[in-house]
Amino acid sequence: MVVIILERVPVSLRGELSRWLIEPHTGVFVGHVSAMVRERLWTKICSKLKGGGALMLHSTDNEQRFKMEMFGYTKREIVDFDGLQLVRIPLGDDSMFSTKRSRTE
Repeated sequence: MVVIILERVPVSLRGELSRWLIEPHTGVFVGHVSAMVRERLWTKICSKLKGGGALMLHSTDNEQRFKMEMFGYTKREIVDFDGLQLVRIPLGDDSMFSTKRSRTE
């Protein structure tokens, strides 16, 4: 099983992926392809992002039973925590998730 999530990518890239995977929601692709096809699709995605970002999750034999890979500019990042892959949303000054705290806190 493979899941690919695209952010801010050309429509032509989404069209190419729809040949191999279904798109149940805009920018979200799901399917079951061989490892060779998955890697070739990922290479194509990484070369055609043009300022966007991509996240790929695929089944594998590890504790979580899946692996995540990210490429390009996304709002999240993958962090390794004792062998587990977790997703973190960075809080920056220009992030919509950041909060300003007073000096007394």
